[in-house]
Amino acid sequence: MEDSGSVIRRRVSTRKRSRRSLRETAAAGPLEPGQEQEREEEGTDGRRRRRSESLELPEYDGSEEDMFDGYDSFAENSFLAQVDVLEQKYMQSPEHGIIEKLYSKSTETREFDVIATDSDLTEVKTRDYCNSPETLRLQENVTIEPGDDLLCDVPCSQALYIEKVKDSSNDLNNPSAKESYPLSSHQTLNDIPVEQLQEKKNSSPKHTESDLNRRRSLKDRLKSAMTGNAKAQTPKFSKRKQLKEAILSEEINVAKKTLESSSDDLGPFYSLPSKVRDLFVQYKGIKKLYDWQHTCLTLTCLQQRKNLIYSLPTSGGKTLVAEILMLQELLCRQKNVLMILPYVAIVQEKISSLSNFGIELGFFVEEYAGSKGRVPPIKRRGKKSLYIATIEKGHGLVNSLIEEGRINELGLVVVDELHMIGEGSRGAILEITLAKILYTSKTTQIIGMSATLNNVEELQEFLNAEYYTSKFRPVELKEYLKINDTIYEVDIKAEKGYTFSRLLKCKYSDHLKKMDPDHLVALVTEVIPNYSCLVFCPTKKNCENVADMICKFLNKDYLKHREKEKCDFLKNLKNVSNGSLCPVLKRTVPFGIAYHHSGLTSDERKVLEEAYATGVLCLLTCTSTLAAGVNLPARRVILRAPYIATQFLKRNQYQQMIGRAGRAGIDTVGESILILQEKDKHLVLNLVNSPLENCYSHLGQEITKGIQSLLLSLIGLKIAKNLEGIYHFMCATFFGIQQKRLSEEKSLWEICRKALASLMEKGLLQKRSVCKNEEESQCELQITKLGQASLKGTLDLAYCGTLYKDLKKGLEGLVLESYLHLIYLTTPYDMVSQCRPDWMIYLRQFDHLNSGEQKVAAIVGVSESFITKKASGQAIKKDVDRNIVNRLYLSLVLFTLLKETNVWRVSEKFNMSRGYVQNLLNGAASFCSCVLHFCEELEEFWVYRALLTELTKKLSYCVKADLVPLMEITGVLESRAKQLYDAGYKTVTHLANADPEVLIRTINHLSRRQAKQIVSSAKDFLSIGGPWRRMAPQRVPQKAKSGILPPSAGG
Repeated sequence: MEDSGSVIRRRVSTRKRSRRSLRETAAAGPLEPGQEQEREEEGTDGRRRRRSESLELPEYDGSEEDMFDGYDSFAENSFLAQVDVLEQKYMQSPEHGIIEKLYSKSTETREFDVIATDSDLTEVKTRDYCNSPETLRLQENVTIEPGDDLLCDVPCSQALYIEKVKDSSNDLNNPSAKESYPLSSHQTLNDIPVEQLQEKKNSSPKHTESDLNRRRSLKDRLKSAMTGNAKAQTPKFSKRKQLKEAILSEEINVAKKTLESSSDDLGPFYSLPSKVRDLFVQYKGIKKLYDWQHTCLTLTCLQQRKNLIYSLPTSGGKTLVAEILMLQELLCRQKNVLMILPYVAIVQEKISSLSNFGIELGFFVEEYAGSKGRVPPIKRRGKKSLYIATIEKGHGLVNSLIEEGRINELGLVVVDELHMIGEGSRGAILEITLAKILYTSKTTQIIGMSATLNNVEELQEFLNAEYYTSKFRPVELKEYLKINDTIYEVDIKAEKGYTFSRLLKCKYSDHLKKMDPDHLVALVTEVIPNYSCLVFCPTKKNCENVADMICKFLNKDYLKHREKEKCDFLKNLKNVSNGSLCPVLKRTVPFGIAYHHSGLTSDERKVLEEAYATGVLCLLTCTSTLAAGVNLPARRVILRAPYIATQFLKRNQYQQMIGRAGRAGIDTVGESILILQEKDKHLVLNLVNSPLENCYSHLGQEITKGIQSLLLSLIGLKIAKNLEGIYHFMCATFFGIQQKRLSEEKSLWEICRKALASLMEKGLLQKRSVCKNEEESQCELQITKLGQASLKGTLDLAYCGTLYKDLKKGLEGLVLESYLHLIYLTTPYDMVSQCRPDWMIYLRQFDHLNSGEQKVAAIVGVSESFITKKASGQAIKKDVDRNIVNRLYLSLVLFTLLKETNVWRVSEKFNMSRGYVQNLLNGAASFCSCVLHFCEELEEFWVYRALLTELTKKLSYCVKADLVPLMEITGVLESRAKQLYDAGYKTVTHLANADPEVLIRTINHLSRRQAKQIVSSAKDFLSIGGPWRRMAPQRVPQKAKSGILPPSAGG
């Protein structure tokens, strides 16, 4: 026994303990011989690990004193003896009772890290505790560090559940209780049902106040701690965790070496850890790759880090290849990745699907869409970032990296829907972005993918890329044409291009024939409700009419199919619409049918898409935007007519629509049926049998958003400094390459020269004074302050001069009585032309303004008399700028929306579709962010910076201030934010600490996948630091400078 004691003495003398560790050990109570010790211990890395192990010891007489063999550190150390005396005095003081009471609650709370599930719980106890006098007294003298755990910083439901189960904790430590309710060495209270805990609480004996307040001295605590240390061992599951982490680290190192050596041995999972493969199975249900995907991933050009373009039919699995390549770059090469997607909805969907990978594998997933996105991004040494951006935001991100000299941080750029490089101004911006990356970084790899590419050779030359293609489709696609009641199968080998398939077998009454001349009811009832169907319509109104018409002639048995789920979906749809419900959807959803177009709010579209994906809805009538948006496949796709509005379909558009037919893993075949009239027969045959259209650069056609914007940024970012350098750059663009094919090299020089002259005329560029005697091609150019502001704000150069004048005029009499004047200054110019004011509504809303707000109208140049005359139909002799009038009307829509925060009520008030109102709001938020960056570059506009920072946030979320923090989390929209807030999750930290399983039980209509996504996004948000720090204005001068000339005039 003496030997044992000496060993223990040596351990005690060499081991250091924190005061907190001693308190925790003391709270655990004395240990009996042979009893398991189970406690929480804080490691050096800040994480808790559970120590629970039974240690076989030599036999002894059962006395704790005998274990120490008379050793007393207090007797040998006079200082410790004095501490012991002070400890005894302190324990008898009144302050000790208060602090021990608070500490007891805190430790119990940390021990049971669970959340309440009862719906009738309220946050009263949490508020009482956090605001109690004892808590407030202690908090006054405590400095909280960022990493500290705070009892008050948990959801109220979690704190309430702690109150509910903490009494049961005493029973769990009771040996008799353990017999009736045994716990394994690794079981926690998270595994115990609430009901069983409550029963145990009711049946447990009550402890007296004296028992609860009984405390032992520091001397006894130290001895108990020594006993615990003697018995405790490192837990087995901790070793397993460390082993898994070691394996993951080793696999990453092996993958790095594999990639560097260009070996054929790809390691566990395409040069990635085996954990990545497990995550694809867990989160995406992908267990095995297609043969083409394996072939593509093992291409020699990828191992040599060459650029690649690959093209496959829709639903072929292109995205998975890109995701594996992105993970290789993030984990193995430790470089940042930029993924460019065409639409905000697809960005949000991709953020949602990859956030879990970021949490599990240790990289950040950052959103760049709308007003979101930090520019320039944070530079990190540890974790790398995956930037998922729209075309416009991706361009701004690349500009900031070039300006900061950090473009080489981008190891990989992935472009989805590469064919959009030939579509209008957005295509021009995409081309500019890629051209800059190619010119400024020789180490950044570019991957482009698309389902509809034709002139690939020119794109290959532009991107200096290899090309891979395959005709693989996981589900066979059969194309059909319907003329009258006959269906033909498309066959390019046939003489006519089609062959007879079948006659429609349907009995139509005269009334039904009149209402449904195209036999849509017969076509859809062949597949629904057991299979899904999409019906593409030419217009938004046609979508609603077709959905309504089909429901009128469906059998009532369709109402019984998944009736309860459809009822729940309607409640959810009404909830996300702030209590409103579209009458058409109210009639169609019980049949499993709905319409989908841009007239819906984003919340409505999101829940409709989720319901369709899960099979609650079996039929969507939609516009062509669905084909280019999120992936919603169907067993059968029907094209109501070969038109989009009044424009005949292009081959690319047709290909995208029919590509939705066939769901991998569900359907064995996919069908597309194009309904046509005899008059369109010749055009349709050309459509289905012709090759895809060529892709042409729009850099020259889109003047202000295209070539002028490019040349301004080349000078501003110092990529080129004169006309010769600009021409050299332009020759390598997609536009320059296509110009060479047309043998118009000289015209390219002329185009550049004219564009530069226009920029100098606008005051955005100017010549350096030292280049007066030099040749035109060698004369150095420099960007003006106005040009720099336009570049930073990523503005359409057609409006930068107008914006400057409007902001300058605003300084003369800025009305800050309300947000109206600021809203007018940030209303997007490009939406003004679409506005058609209702003059009676205009007059009514104008009359509701107070005197200060009416003063804003007078300042911008819109008089009440003008609106009155227009509303009464009188002739207007005086010329008025219609753009200003229309812009003020849109400003009134936004102003009303900020006050009411209800899209439905505002859309009814202004007789606009709710989707248009929401698009206006999103556009205003994005433009407000651009104006903010514009003002940050011009000292004279310093006053706008703080004002626009707050307005950007208001426009981005348009909800009550309490909900804004929650809506900053990916996947949390207004309705969901309200649910979370009402349940007690009021901060991002609450969501980051939440248990997904409890969220599912607490929040209605929340799936497990959504709950996990919200929690992981909240953690990711906190690790990034939040999106609004990037919006903080730059330094504000000590005083305003008056009388400053515009940069174009002042140089």
